Amino acid sequence: MAISYNKLWKLLIDKNMKKKDLQRLSGVSSATITKLGRNENVNTEILQKICTALECDICGIMEMTMEEKRD
Repeated sequence: MAISYNKLWKLLIDKNMKKKDLQRLSGVSSATITKLGRNENVNTEILQKICTALECDICGIMEMTMEEKRD
């Protein structure tokens, strides 16, 4: 299983927000935004800040996906 933040990016589009807006509103660093863009692990405190800023639940910004099998 892998984590995907595609829901977060779709939510930003729906709210007409840019990554910089999310960074400013939530108080997270640009390095964290980069990690999210790469679907890397981030601290749950960071996810909570983002959810608070966007007024959504955790399932509104991330999901677990099946990783493709590699031969």
